[in-house]
Amino acid sequence: QVQLVESGGGLVQPGGSLRLSCAASRSIVSYAMGWYRQAPGQRELVAAIADGGSANYARSVAGRFTISRDNAKNTVYLQMNSLKPEDTAVYYCNADGRYSGKGDYWGQGTQVTVSS
Repeated sequence: QVQLVESGGGLVQPGGSLRLSCAASRSIVSYAMGWYRQAPGQRELVAAIADGGSANYARSVAGRFTISRDNAKNTVYLQMNSLKPEDTAVYYCNADGRYSGKGDYWGQGTQVTVSS
């Protein structure tokens, strides 16, 4: 079992920045880590980073958001720059270890609101 706790959300003006953190209760080695978001509607993938460090991004955030991981601290980050009102959502952290025979875990989410 892996508990994930997100932090760093809040209210920010358009064009501003936020850094989200996701702290895991145990090692995230062998887990692909991802950030998802959900506004009214479906949950969508924002960014994901493999255990080896390769990352992929949703087209809507590419060039503005950066995902990173620190395996020594069991933590994943999402640096969000040039925020837009359409980035407003609840952001969820995910740890997917199914490809290595482990589980799939979600955090409780953190609200990000982009508004003037």
